Parts: sequence; C-alpha cells; structure tokens
Amino acid sequence: MIEDVKDRVFEFTNKSGIRYYQIPPTRNFLIENHDGKWIYWGLVHILGLTHDYVNKTTSGTFKLISIFSPDEMKMAHGMIDGNHETQFFK
Repeated sequence: MIEDVKDRVFEFTNKSGIRYYQIPPTRNFLIENHDGKWIYWGLVHILGLTHDYVNKTTSGTFKLISIFSPDEMKMAHGMIDGNHETQFFK
C-alpha cells in the first residue's frame, strides 16, 4: 500500500491553531483526533508549512513514510501519549 503513494505529496489546509514543527523537512507522526481519541496512523515528512496569523490556522504539505499496523498504532500511543483517556484502540 505505501508503495502506491510513497512519492505522492499530500496537503492539509486551514487546521485550527498555529502548529509549530521543526523547520521542514522534518519527520512527524501522522495523528488523527477522532472524537477526542488519538489514532497514530504512521510517520510523515512535513515538507512545507504556511501559518495564517490572522485566522490562526496552519496548512502544509507532507509525504508518507510509513503506515502503522493496528498493533503499532497502539504501541505508538502508549509510548508517546500514554493517556488512557485518549486511546482510540481499547
């Protein structure tokens, strides 16, 4: 699956809040907030960022590095977050 999209550049737009990353390109987790529960989907390279300071939003581009299996998603949450309240997989 990852081979099908490994060179594709994805985009996110107008995410609420100014989100800070190290200067791109930088590796980061691909995480989704699903009704207050965090899903650690995998790893990405953040390629570029744009901050809109008037509307307080963040947009950017990224490439997928890896997609986690469900077991890896659980392990990533445990290692990085550790809050049982935000665990998507129970």
